[in-house]
Amino acid sequence: MDNMTVAPESAGERLDKYLLSFFSGYSRAKIQKLIKKGRIKVNGEACSPHHFLKEGDTVTIDEAPQPSEETPAPALPAIRFDLDIIEETDEYLVINKPAGISVHGAEHMDETTLTDLLLKKYPEIAKVGSNPDRPGIVHRLDKDVSGLMVVARNENSFENLASQFKDRTVKKIYTALVYGKVEKDDDTITFPIERSKRGFKMAAKPLNQPGKSAITKFSILKRFNNYTLLKIEIKTGRTHQIRAHMNAYNHPIVGDNLYSTRKTRLKNKEFGLGRVFLFACELEFTDLQGSRKSFRADIPGELDDLLKKIK
Repeated sequence: MDNMTVAPESAGERLDKYLLSFFSGYSRAKIQKLIKKGRIKVNGEACSPHHFLKEGDTVTIDEAPQPSEETPAPALPAIRFDLDIIEETDEYLVINKPAGISVHGAEHMDETTLTDLLLKKYPEIAKVGSNPDRPGIVHRLDKDVSGLMVVARNENSFENLASQFKDRTVKKIYTALVYGKVEKDDDTITFPIERSKRGFKMAAKPLNQPGKSAITKFSILKRFNNYTLLKIEIKTGRTHQIRAHMNAYNHPIVGDNLYSTRKTRLKNKEFGLGRVFLFACELEFTDLQGSRKSFRADIPGELDDLLKKIK
């Protein structure tokens, strides 16, 4: 068993990255596995690979990683995102997530996540919730989608918010620009959703086929010649729900290359937007005191610029 004390110059580093500096030539994936198995602890407690260290922390290694023929994983890229905090309380944080950053990590992913940024500024969140890889997270937005999210800062808040998402009492409103002129002024899409055979995407199924219940309501904000700006409210929170539903409705979202057609992918490339034209503009939930809290976010600049260009 080896012990290491974190020096001042290493304070603020992620645990897995810190260990890589001592075990150069070893795979980050192997180090992360040891951390997740509890063989590497900080101050005697198990933690996640993205735990941020403090000066004086004691890192205990029950079993040093063995050499691997794998190519060492690269260090995390420089952080290019800032946390946009809309409201901060002792219970929760409401943030405006930018497009281009994932909410939490996944296997074989070595990029900075929203969770990394949250833990760096609010380390107490590390112990909130049931999943150490997703501390405080009660819902998520796709990497290339932006907008409002709420994050729990303590266990009571986590349970309160999680139960509201489960009971579908959280109000979530999105704005989306889709291809084509949508005929109906408003409609409700109820295609069941399940993971497709391709694995990395979801499929909206006909109503008579099995799948998870999914409800997406929309109304028209503005019609253009070849596009429609929509206000969308979801009653369920399935993975990629809005994107899969709008594609199945034959109006894929601008900028979405996953749920798309060849024609819209070519148009997306022409636009060069670099993200999905979908953002969570309104969020409403109930706090621990029973008060209803409502938040709104302005349309991001790059989306507003695109709206000014189309006809």
